[in-house]
Amino acid sequence: MEFFHAPNFDWMGKAKYFATLSACLLIIGGVAAFMHGGLHYGIDFKGGAMVIVRFSSAPPISKIRSALDAAGLKNNEVTSSSDISNANSKNDVMIRVEQGGEGEDALNAAKATIVSALEKNFGTPSNSNPDFNSAVATDLANYLTRRDPLSLGTAAGDRYTQMAQALIDARDKDHGGIVADFSQLSNVSGVTPAVIDALKAGYSLNSFSITESQVVGPTVGAQLRRQAILATLYALAGMLIYVAFRFEWIYGAAAVIAVFHDVLITLGFFCLFYNKFEISLTVIAALLTLVGYSMNDTIVIFDRVRENLRLMRRDKLSVIINRSINQTLSRTILTSGLTFLTVFLLFVFGGQVLRSFSFAMVVGVVVGTYSSFGIAAPIVVIWNKWRGQGATVPVASSADKRAERRLAEARR
Repeated sequence: MEFFHAPNFDWMGKAKYFATLSACLLIIGGVAAFMHGGLHYGIDFKGGAMVIVRFSSAPPISKIRSALDAAGLKNNEVTSSSDISNANSKNDVMIRVEQGGEGEDALNAAKATIVSALEKNFGTPSNSNPDFNSAVATDLANYLTRRDPLSLGTAAGDRYTQMAQALIDARDKDHGGIVADFSQLSNVSGVTPAVIDALKAGYSLNSFSITESQVVGPTVGAQLRRQAILATLYALAGMLIYVAFRFEWIYGAAAVIAVFHDVLITLGFFCLFYNKFEISLTVIAALLTLVGYSMNDTIVIFDRVRENLRLMRRDKLSVIINRSINQTLSRTILTSGLTFLTVFLLFVFGGQVLRSFSFAMVVGVVVGTYSSFGIAAPIVVIWNKWRGQGATVPVASSADKRAERRLAEARR
């Protein structure tokens, strides 16, 4: 598919405008990073607690955020984690809060603060009884043994232990972890109206329960930051080696500089919108995806340059690169346009969980596309002009060079 018929745009003549645009974006991003004190890291990197809460009805996200703010948990994330393939999780909410320390004590402290804030706003009013939806089998068995609703006395044995486990299983498996009314448990084996009355007397029913919790300590967060940086640098180094082997080293250096430029500008946009988007593991995945995407686009142009160098030996390198970019322009518009449309729709309709990931992809696709012909290609031209080789410069892979040497030896 051809969007343009024999385009003849002077890309190298406009290189200074691309360089100016990139410089402005880098400066704006740098100023934003300085003003905010760096990047806005998520809990994955800063450390904190993650708790998944299941509600009995559609959870009011804004009210949950307000409850956590009032409890002193200012830096919190509340996102709906509904899963249409699992009816029990459609009212789940993922809550992430910053929390100092590591291990079980830090996790329990974070959970206690979150539960306290939720109980204050969503708990059963004027009821100090423990919550049945958060109860464990051993505590429930002890309560039933003391209460003895079946009047078994010393003959109870393990009867109440087995009944407590059956009640907990019914709550978790049959009702998704949330019981709205104790009468829902009346069909459990051995449960009589007396047992239901005992439950009503000793337990309350909150409209939520904790289904999962975990903690990421500051040390682990620092390790994840370091590993993310190393992963990006390793990817850039590997691509530099590949492109240098496939073409000439200056082409590999230009491609890596362009990709590094893409990553910096994308991170600059995250600093610019500091309070809206944060750096998480999914954003690192997006950046690594963009590294490969931008590099692929650059290699396509450089490969066409190498082909044209053999056909246009008398032309200047800038003319050859212009021709190569114009020849691949339709392909660039097709691939980049469709990719941009996809990630833009993901940004608009993907929800809060994918918002930072899709934002990185939207910015990166645009920046990565123009850097291939606006940054990488001009670097090659400038380098060869500096070396005094403004005309054609051979771009051959190592295999091409070996073949040429063998041919020359054969002729001798």
